[in-house]
Amino acid sequence: MLSLPLAFPWLESVPPLWLQLIVVAIWLVIVVLSAEVLHRLGIGDGELVRKVVHIGVGNIILLAWWLQIPAWLGVAASVMFSAIALLSYRVPILPSVNSVGRKSLGTFFYAVSFGILIAYFWNTQPHYAVLGILVMTWGDGLAALVGRRWGQHFYKLWDMQKSWEGSLTMGVASFIVSGLLLSSVQGGGWQTWMVAGVIAIAATGLEAFSKYGVDNLTVPVGSAALAFWLSTLA
Repeated sequence: MLSLPLAFPWLESVPPLWLQLIVVAIWLVIVVLSAEVLHRLGIGDGELVRKVVHIGVGNIILLAWWLQIPAWLGVAASVMFSAIALLSYRVPILPSVNSVGRKSLGTFFYAVSFGILIAYFWNTQPHYAVLGILVMTWGDGLAALVGRRWGQHFYKLWDMQKSWEGSLTMGVASFIVSGLLLSSVQGGGWQTWMVAGVIAIAATGLEAFSKYGVDNLTVPVGSAALAFWLSTLA
């Protein structure tokens, strides 16, 4: 597996599996507790709680890359959380996450995207899996928050209302995430930032046109696939 370049130089060997699981579990507990505190204190609304979980859980891919967690474990976790997400639509397991006031399978697609990207890229080029997840994590997460809080200029696609402020945030966040990640792996030349720009445009389009939460699948998989394809042309 390609290890995280230039970062965490003190990690000279792969930690034992039990330590990897403890670190990941601690992070998940922090995210869940943070969301629960916001929910109980009534800070913000349900969308804020959802996006705290969305962004917090998404960044676990960086922990997984740093700790060099095996691909089989990532895929297994994806399958398990996908099943829990499907069950939660019938049983109120995750009420603060799924109660968004609209028909959406976003939580399910979110878990599935992890499994697909880890299965395809993790053992050879994990940075593409990380890129796809982080574009979804930060781009889609911040776009929803900004659009809901500051969106004033709206447009409609099919029966969905979007804001230009949210879409712009999606593009900027995706560009920054893609550019920084690709720069850490292959250098920060102008070609890298051009690729980041193309990814940002594509991710913004995928987010805008996706319905029922499927953007949690199309954005990460599409961004990772596009980054991989563009790298073959360089």
